[in-house]
Amino acid sequence: MRASRAFAAVLCLTATLAAAQIFDQADWKETEVPPPPAFDVKRLLPIEMPPYMSLKFGVDPATLTVTGDGVVRYVVVATGSGGTVNAFYEGVRCATDEVKTYARFSGGAWQPVEWAEWKRINNMNSIYVKELAKQSLCRGHAPRASTRDMVREIKKPEILER
Repeated sequence: MRASRAFAAVLCLTATLAAAQIFDQADWKETEVPPPPAFDVKRLLPIEMPPYMSLKFGVDPATLTVTGDGVVRYVVVATGSGGTVNAFYEGVRCATDEVKTYARFSGGAWQPVEWAEWKRINNMNSIYVKELAKQSLCRGHAPRASTRDMVREIKKPEILER
């Protein structure tokens, strides 16, 4: 009898927490986005990519931040075989598997993305976002505990299934 009541209480609590999470997701609001941080190509940590990729991607660890809204923001740099460098200031929402590009770096300056919007990571043509989220930014559907953990995982990915 006691076990039944305990089980019922746990079940009730679990349902309440699940409902709270759904409610929180519906009420989620992105905090004000900080301006794109300065980055340095000398600090880039490479993102493990499939061998067929000709572009090399890296993240400047000094640009990694997690804000109170649960968004992990960073600067990723793509380098082509000819030495062409492109950088993107992006954010990942681990809770919803979404990414948003806030700005692109070109001509020595950041250019804001005019209609920045959240897009499903799996619907993106940018494989690097999926790899970065899976390898280091997210642990399941939450950001890793700290940017230090993220840097450690970029250096040696645990690669958890999402």
